[in-house]
Amino acid sequence: MSEFPIAADFDASVLRGVCRLPHCGVIRAAGEDAAKFLHSQLTQDFALLGLSEARLAAFCNAKGRMQASLIGFKRSHDEIWLLCPADLLSQTLRRLSMFVLRSKVKLSDASADIAVYGVAGDLAPSELPAAAWGHAAVDGVEWVRLPAAEGVSRAVACVPDNASAPSGPTLDSALWQWLEVRSAVVPVTQPVYEAFVPQMLNYESVGGVNFKKGCYPGQEVVARSQFRGTLKRRAYLVHADEAPATGQDVFHAADAEQPCGTVVAAAPHPAHGWDAVVSMQTSAADGQRLTLGMASGPLLTLLPLPYPLLDDI
Repeated sequence: MSEFPIAADFDASVLRGVCRLPHCGVIRAAGEDAAKFLHSQLTQDFALLGLSEARLAAFCNAKGRMQASLIGFKRSHDEIWLLCPADLLSQTLRRLSMFVLRSKVKLSDASADIAVYGVAGDLAPSELPAAAWGHAAVDGVEWVRLPAAEGVSRAVACVPDNASAPSGPTLDSALWQWLEVRSAVVPVTQPVYEAFVPQMLNYESVGGVNFKKGCYPGQEVVARSQFRGTLKRRAYLVHADEAPATGQDVFHAADAEQPCGTVVAAAPHPAHGWDAVVSMQTSAADGQRLTLGMASGPLLTLLPLPYPLLDDI
């Protein structure tokens, strides 16, 4: 467990439940070239994607900057669904479509036909693999296992119109968002569009980048960042007494003029204050004062990550 734990009298049962995720949409890629096409565009291997697996991936511009973060899985051998933050879905779909050319794949926004739910606790079906990024189809619902947070199992369920939503107690959406932040595996949203290469969000350490696959937009920049020892910015977990905003600057005691990082995602802590994921210079994680918004802003406390970081080479 990290610092700032839930209070001793906190009812942990409220972290078990189901909540609708209206901020998450679905892009459908259908056709015999679906996997081949996505393999050529995203940071992960979709050519070898099995039916029991999902992939965390980034869609980058030519400079390696993330335009979207996606979770993809095969519904069948010629149909892949991509979970995408709703605020970036339309432009992600439009940009991906520019590269289809003669590929035998049709991309569409399936969000109106598929509801996405977050499920925390022991409510996922037994058929779903226990490891993160496992996938299973059960009773018409597509399930993906997410990394756990604070010891709580998490999954997303994609429910078509003709299937039933997951059953269970209602989970407060703020608690789901807090668990997502505490997992330190967070998506790109509109305020931080094109702000980071994948390693700045630790995607190479949480299964979001495959360095052995072929080319994709920005691949040279992403690979160079990893293999030439030039990783100067990472994602960190922090705690604040005041609410951070996505896209807000973070400052370090050594430089009152230039920010050292950016807030990527934030959520209220169940007991006190707020937790956030910030992408910042690795040199700023030296134990000196970190503040929110300005040099004299609210203090940020650096917390340990829930996973090890993959070293650059």
